[in-house]
Amino acid sequence: MAKHEELLEQGPRQAPEPETAEQRTKHVGWGTAAGGAAAGGAALAKLGFLKVFVWLFAWHALVDTWRLGGWIALAAVIAAIALFLVIRSRREA
Repeated sequence: MAKHEELLEQGPRQAPEPETAEQRTKHVGWGTAAGGAAAGGAALAKLGFLKVFVWLFAWHALVDTWRLGGWIALAAVIAAIALFLVIRSRREA
């Protein structure tokens, strides 16, 4: 109780300002962040991140091929229509 009495005798105080992120980074240091990144990398490797990357690459390749095939099909349809119109106009002439 003696400490409480001493604090009461000192009177009211002003609370310190909270630390900013920059100040906290200086206290904590980058060692913690590097350790977290290493642990995250190890976890991703353990979970098969490479497999996910390969499947993602394959999926995008499939989608791009599908889109390219759509453009090729559109060009083929336009060419067929143009050929039909040319043959029809030559028969009428």
